[in-house]
Amino acid sequence: MNKFIPAAIALAAAAVLQIALAPYLAIFGVVPKFLFVVVVVIALTEGSVAGCVAGFSAGLLLDLLGAGVVGPYALVMCVVGYLAGMLQANLFAEGWLLPVTTVFVASLGTEISYGVILSVIGLSGSFWHSLFTVMLPGAVYNTALALVTYPWLARLLRADRGVKSLGRLA
Repeated sequence: MNKFIPAAIALAAAAVLQIALAPYLAIFGVVPKFLFVVVVVIALTEGSVAGCVAGFSAGLLLDLLGAGVVGPYALVMCVVGYLAGMLQANLFAEGWLLPVTTVFVASLGTEISYGVILSVIGLSGSFWHSLFTVMLPGAVYNTALALVTYPWLARLLRADRGVKSLGRLA
């Protein structure tokens, strides 16, 4: 089976969840980003190039879903997907700490980078207020979402499905 098909299915399912379910799961105005979690999992299981392509696609979709400028999320998610994919060789199947830490750091980095880009083009409010009310809680929310979804997504997206006892995910 082509490696592209499971990743495309995961991104399509995440897009549907982002549109249909995420607004109803908002906690104090913070919405989970299903597409972000799927991009990081794709990057961790498939590598940098797949993470970059998935990040650009998901970021462009997030930009198109919003009412703002098209492009900032595509740029940020593309870079985050590439950087997260660089950790693929160090990821062990039994470990959950590295993937969860990666999601937290990548989520915080994504939100801060997006906020900086919006500040530079003049479309953002108070950066520091957003940092503590949206960005940091969003990173925690995405990390909690990754704790629940990472094991299933990683097994779905793993390149070698024939291996029964894994030493490594990818």
